[in-house]
Amino acid sequence: MMIRRLVPQDAESYLTLRLKALQNSPEAFGSTYEEEKDYPVDKYKIRFQSEDSFTFGAFENGELVGMITLVKEQRIKLCHKANIVAMYVSPEKRGSGFGKALLKEAIRMSKELLGIEQVYLTVLTTNEVAKILYSSLGFEIFATEKRALKLDGIYFDEDLMVLFL
Repeated sequence: MMIRRLVPQDAESYLTLRLKALQNSPEAFGSTYEEEKDYPVDKYKIRFQSEDSFTFGAFENGELVGMITLVKEQRIKLCHKANIVAMYVSPEKRGSGFGKALLKEAIRMSKELLGIEQVYLTVLTTNEVAKILYSSLGFEIFATEKRALKLDGIYFDEDLMVLFL
């Protein structure tokens, strides 16, 4: 297992895994496969060079099998916060430590970033396995957003979690 920050050369692998994530777990993301299937690879090449967004990948034998993105808030009153988004591990690799390793890397980066004091993420209220993982690393639920997402007429609630650094 190798965890590292993604670079522009990883954009095609990332896009492939991202689209797989949107197809396999459509309820877990704010975006949909239909919305993103035509995104150009260059979008991610540019994003991976940002100093405000950090995307990490989990690799096994050179193959990207998991990902996570940490995004710094930019506004003056919010710049002490960062958000974890777009976390995904291929179903066949779940339970093998990839998710925990990705989270630890995002937390490590959060601690290195000047001024970041707290990290937020959201998780489906029904995703007990993920909530156990997040809690094991110090995240705490502080609210539940009812009807946070709506897909094909079905609502999904999300727990909002925070880690104070």
